[in-house]
Amino acid sequence: MIAAGLMEPSGLIEQGGPLVWVLLGLAFVGAVCVVERLFFFHRARINVGDLLTGLSHHIRRRAFAEALHEAARAPGPVARVAHAALLRYYLPRTDLRDVVQEAGQMEVPRIEKNIRAILGAALLAPLVGMLGTLVGMLETFQKVSEQGSFTGPAELSAGVFMALITSVIGLTVAVPLYLFYLYFLSRAKRLVHRLERAGIEMVHLIADAREEEEFAPFRGETTGHKKLAKPKKDPVK
Repeated sequence: MIAAGLMEPSGLIEQGGPLVWVLLGLAFVGAVCVVERLFFFHRARINVGDLLTGLSHHIRRRAFAEALHEAARAPGPVARVAHAALLRYYLPRTDLRDVVQEAGQMEVPRIEKNIRAILGAALLAPLVGMLGTLVGMLETFQKVSEQGSFTGPAELSAGVFMALITSVIGLTVAVPLYLFYLYFLSRAKRLVHRLERAGIEMVHLIADAREEEEFAPFRGETTGHKKLAKPKKDPVK
């Protein structure tokens, strides 16, 4: 009967002591961070290849205003880095690379937001649970020492059971949070890698398109000069 009562949620919270509330607080914070990261990575899901293909189509035509509009409409950090590069498309290649790098560095904290909080909750939960177990065991042995030989096996096992409640709750909170941490860490690394590659690609696209536009008049002048310099043949008498 004692074990059945303790297995109820209200019994676990009541018998586990104040540290159970600490564990529930860690679980709540971890759950909020997990939901926030799920929404973030869902919104950040974008086909980078399709985005760069569409932008390169406008950039090669030197339609930077259209490319800027398309980058502004697209969601996610990759689109924001592309937008930052297009805003300063007139800069030299080296300066444009610095702009892209700075924009990417500004996106990294947004990508890694709350991931460390999830890890912290996952690491603290079993420690708090172990602390609750040790406190419960101390209380149990203190009662045994006070009652002496009058303590029966049933009472002793009930005390040990109550002491282990916090460890069970702590591990129950820690395991899923740590799995979510590993998942979000992998997603963040992949997104940062895509961000860097997209930034480099944008620099090359913009700089190459601008250089082609600058050299086009010179190619025309060279061709015209060659046509004018062509000697005329004397008519045969």
